[in-house]
Amino acid sequence: MDRTWIRGLSCRGYWKTYSLLAVLVSSLVATLMLPFLHPWTLPQTSTVKSAMISWPRVVLFGDSITQFAFEANGWGATLANKLVRKCDVLNRGLSGYNTRWAKHILPKLIAKSSDSETIAAVAIFFGANDSSLKEENPQQHVPLDEYADNLRTMIHYLQSLDITPDRLILIAPPPIYELSWEKQCFTKGYKLNRLNYIAGEYAKACVRVGQDCGTEVLDLWTLMQEGGQDYTVYLSDGLHLSDKGNEFVESKLWPILEQKLGDLPFLFPYWMDVDNKNPEPSLFPNCTEKKEEKS
Repeated sequence: MDRTWIRGLSCRGYWKTYSLLAVLVSSLVATLMLPFLHPWTLPQTSTVKSAMISWPRVVLFGDSITQFAFEANGWGATLANKLVRKCDVLNRGLSGYNTRWAKHILPKLIAKSSDSETIAAVAIFFGANDSSLKEENPQQHVPLDEYADNLRTMIHYLQSLDITPDRLILIAPPPIYELSWEKQCFTKGYKLNRLNYIAGEYAKACVRVGQDCGTEVLDLWTLMQEGGQDYTVYLSDGLHLSDKGNEFVESKLWPILEQKLGDLPFLFPYWMDVDNKNPEPSLFPNCTEKKEEKS
């Protein structure tokens, strides 16, 4: 074999190795120099003059009736609009879910940390799926006693985070219009899987849990049928809320929330009150006062 060719091959091997090392060294140098070359891409925590502003939060935790609450004319969207610049209204509705699953999810939504300190209120709205008939809908059905225990578990968990009962609201499920819901079930190949009187039993259990735990309860099942009124106008398909139903829920829930959140300040001053030439003191008056105290 030609030795010259072998030497050439060896040189090419060394060259490849050298090239690879050069690329690695260049990458390392570039990484080390990045903070100096592109400082604007890195968080400037050391230059922040004041702490981040934490918006108070209202958490709506429930099933599809909550998930759909942020649709046009939804009860949650209306509440969020009323509370704008006072707190964030978070929709944590999970269509099809029940309390058996919800009690495991809640600690993942609100944890034991400073995260819980910003909670202004929590509304727990389950029961429409739990109250499904076991024979026709075992996937979503939760026995009545377990449903009540699950609600207690969630309340006790929130209390362990120092979220007091006065910041909690239980919402009992609405009534069922069986004729309309049966048609919905039929189109999906099911038999009627919910009954109004059964939903009423779960609503009563929800009310009892609230009384035992010192938590306010919005009993939709009772309120929507109060005085023999035609509750079917509140339901779009026999189970979920119509526009009138959304309006009804919001009208009953808002006075409760307003009482709990009435003291929340309007965040940031009215735009006419901002000093355009020196905006910071007028935008953050509390922070400015603290600086003056320290100096």
